[in-house]
Amino acid sequence: MTMHSAVAVKGFIINNKKILLIKRAKNDIHAPAVWEVPGGRIETGENPIDGLVREVKEETGLNINVKRPFAVENFVSDDGFAITMIHFICEVNKEEIKLSEEHTDFYWVEQDKIFEKINPYFKYATEEFLKLTKSK
Repeated sequence: MTMHSAVAVKGFIINNKKILLIKRAKNDIHAPAVWEVPGGRIETGENPIDGLVREVKEETGLNINVKRPFAVENFVSDDGFAITMIHFICEVNKEEIKLSEEHTDFYWVEQDKIFEKINPYFKYATEEFLKLTKSK
């Protein structure tokens, strides 16, 4: 059996030292009602940075500046895809958010309170993000 693969991207978006979290809809097939950072699977052959900019725009309406990648993870998703997920540090200049139908809420969380909301699945990436931004 051949396993399909995909690349996914997620953005830890910073604004005034807070991180944007968005909540998936309750009827979401993969992770209902979970708080996460914006992003998703990119198109085959799509540049990961371009894909992240597109995904964030689709999910939140925000235009972002992608600063740098900081963590990579591999896993098999619940739909059987081998996923390589790249996490990026991003910045935004404005806070006006227009959520897609995939998400029901958003929250700008202080970095030291991020673990109170974010899904535990993002523990590794969040810890790596905090190591890089702690002194900033």
